[in-house]
Amino acid sequence: MKFFKNIIDRFAGKPVDWDELEESLIRSDIGVPMTLRIIQRLQERGEHSRITANDIGEVAREEIGRVLPINPPPIRPLPAHPKVILIVGVNGTGKTTSTAKLAHFFKTNRHTVLLAAADTFRAAAIEQLEIWADRIGVEMIRGQYNADPAALCYEAYQAADKRDIEFLIADTAGRLHTKSNLMAELAKLKRSLAKHDPNAPHEVLLVVDATTGSNALAQAKQFHEAIGLTGLIATKLDGSGKGGVVVAIQDELGIPTRFVGTGEKLED
Repeated sequence: MKFFKNIIDRFAGKPVDWDELEESLIRSDIGVPMTLRIIQRLQERGEHSRITANDIGEVAREEIGRVLPINPPPIRPLPAHPKVILIVGVNGTGKTTSTAKLAHFFKTNRHTVLLAAADTFRAAAIEQLEIWADRIGVEMIRGQYNADPAALCYEAYQAADKRDIEFLIADTAGRLHTKSNLMAELAKLKRSLAKHDPNAPHEVLLVVDATTGSNALAQAKQFHEAIGLTGLIATKLDGSGKGGVVVAIQDELGIPTRFVGTGEKLED
């Protein structure tokens, strides 16, 4: 992680300025609670010896390692019915591309997949997902422009169940986490799927842009309250020296990062 290298480089060969360290940790987006724990551990260690840059890196690794799961639970198919995965998030995070990558991942692992173009408000999103579906070689359920996403997901589940599809992945419309009416639509979509299976959707993955920092934590809080998240897909980690927000989201909300995006290709 560039995060550790940046911290070590910054404090190498000089006494630790606690205010500067606190600011550096907070700016890395790992969150205030994690920052305070790291500093407390270092100050306890500093009672007996001088703190070095390597100490900072070591303690930060240990504290972050306590929070992040070493092996997040894999997403496995259900024995008799489709496993429904909702992909949610704000616009511009890479939601549709992440949906395609996930479909490719499952197909590569010899699972059957059906995509649902539940972002019915943007014709471009439907067309983009259709292009990805053709490239991957999976089927896609689409509706009319401005159709009801809840009705479309209801029909997509019927189709997936009828065809013995293992994974139904729904790409939902991007929505601002601060707009209560848009968030209410997700709850409606969830109720619609629950008519088929009371446990559906089985996974709700929030796509967050790793470069947006604390704003991603705010998004996660709102989406988690609205629909209940089971994991994150963190995108644009290839272009970010940060990525610390995945630590803050896990630490403060208990939501694990299930996948990370490191490029534009299906395999990334």
